Order: sequence, then C-alpha cells, then structure tokens
Amino acid sequence: MKKIIIAFFTLSLLGCTLFKEQKATTEKASTPSEQHGYLKISENRIVNQHGISPRLRGMSFSWSIWGGKKYYTREVVDWLVDDFQVSLVRLSMAIEPDGGYLQHPEEQAALIQRIADRAIKRGIYVIIDWHDHNADKNIEQAKVFFTHMARRYAGTPNIIYEIWNEPERQSWPTIKDYSIALIQEIRKYDTENLIIVGSPHWDQDVDIAANDPIIGYDNIAYSFHFYASDPYHQDNLRRKAETAMAKGLPLFITEWGVGESNGNGQFDLTKTAQWMNWMEEHQLSWANWNITDKEETTAILAPGAPTVGKWTPDHLTPAGKYIRQQLRELNVP
Repeated sequence: MKKIIIAFFTLSLLGCTLFKEQKATTEKASTPSEQHGYLKISENRIVNQHGISPRLRGMSFSWSIWGGKKYYTREVVDWLVDDFQVSLVRLSMAIEPDGGYLQHPEEQAALIQRIADRAIKRGIYVIIDWHDHNADKNIEQAKVFFTHMARRYAGTPNIIYEIWNEPERQSWPTIKDYSIALIQEIRKYDTENLIIVGSPHWDQDVDIAANDPIIGYDNIAYSFHFYASDPYHQDNLRRKAETAMAKGLPLFITEWGVGESNGNGQFDLTKTAQWMNWMEEHQLSWANWNITDKEETTAILAPGAPTVGKWTPDHLTPAGKYIRQQLRELNVP
C-alpha cells in the first residue's frame, strides 16, 4: 500500500510539473498580436491593450518593385518571424515609379494583401505603407486603395495604415489636409486600427507637426524617420523628435537604416548604437530599412540571397547580421 501511495504521489507531482511546463510553453508561444491586441494612443504614446508600450520591432520590405519585389513571399515572412523574431513588418507599396500602384493597382494591391495575410496568420503586426513622396497628387488613388484595405482588415488588430511615406517638400498644411481626407475615408470602415501620418522633410520635421496636430480623430500617430550613420541625422534630429513628443505627439519609427540617408554610405556602429539606445529609452516601435539584396549599406541581404528565407550568415550583409542580432536580443518572448 505504501508503494502505491508513493507512486501515486510521484505521478501527481509529475503531472503538476508537466502542466506547469505546458502552461509556460503556451504562454511563451503567444504571438505579438495576441499579447498586445489593438494598438491605441494614450496621450503622447502608442500603447497596447494593457495600456503599456508594445515596443514593436521588425523589418521593412523594400519597394514592391525592382529588386526588392522578389522577397515579397510568404516564406520570407515565416523566416523573419521564426529566425529574426520580428514582431512587425512594413510593406512598402511603390506608387509612382514604373510598375507601381498607379500603373498596376490590382497587381500591387494583391501583392500587399498576400503578404499582409501571411503576417496576420503568423500573429505579427503589419504596416501597409503608401510608399509615395507625392501622395498629395495621388489622393484619389490613395482613397480607393485604403478604402479597400480598411474594408478588408477592419476587426483585425494586426493592421497599421501608413498613409504617406516621407513627404519631401510639401508644407505641413498640405500634408495635414491630405491626411485628414485619408483618415476620414479609412474610419468609414475601420474605426480602431492605428493610422500613421507623415510629416515634412522626409518624416523628420515632427516638431512642426506637433505645433498644429490633427485633432478630432482617435488612434493617430506620426512617422519619424532617420538614417543612423548620416552626419546630419544626429543630436539635432533627436531633439526634434523629443520636442514633438514633449508637445504630445505620438511617434512611430516606420523606417530607419544603419547607413546614410541615401541608403548607402558608411555604417557607423557607434552612431547606430546611440540611436538604438535612444529608441529603447523612449520605448518607440520601429521597422528597419530594408529587405533587398541590392548592393547598398542598408540592404540586409547579400546579392543572390534566397527569396524563401533560410538565410545563412553568408547571405546577410553587415547590416543584416547587426539587425538580426538586435531583433533576437530585444524581441525576447
């Protein structure tokens, strides 16, 4: 009898241990979208369903044309989730160049949907980016596209709408008017998901936007871009962002690169580390530019890298190795 009792007690303990391990494994395996749910704005911060900063970190696909298009595959999304451990991807849909949305709207929209659907299935967030420097000239096409996306993805917390990538020389009033028109269109169908607005001078002059922000709409954030090794993108640019945040502007770094503003140039590890520390200090979410095998500093892939992921160290550039390491260290489940 004593042996039976001991055996029963041992099995009970083992069962409890296995249950705890199974529970811990299940909790650890939850996806970013399950952890964070709908993103929203609270004062000058982007927060998750628990009211805390989600600190999303991930990769921006390159232009959805040219050499970057071949990496718009489901397998690349899977590899980014499983190996790079991203919690976010950004889909940079080309608009004006040859092959872009203005020429091939159905093809480009289908490409974006296919990759967005895969990201949603894998439980990460996805920025749908109108990758245009002159969106004010293409407002009707933008309305059509985002109406379609909002109707398709309303009720899906993974989706983030970036309605104008990097205005160049347009004034803030022009950008603001365009943004309000797009916000109104999206909100007819999707009342919850985050919308990201551009700011003057390649998304750098967020301090100007902070002086006259968009009001009357919920869950509106502002994009802030920088290139970490560019000598003109250092303390002064960080001060612009800090000024904007102090005035109440919620920022999302939808694009940044390790090189200079032309996508090439030097890769300064010290300057890049300074920017990384700054983003962590301010609990900002970000997408790194970019997934392509073009021979330039900010490309994460070496020429000829597979289009189905499964990248070895030999397939990664110095930028790719650095960003992969940062993501794996920072995006700890």
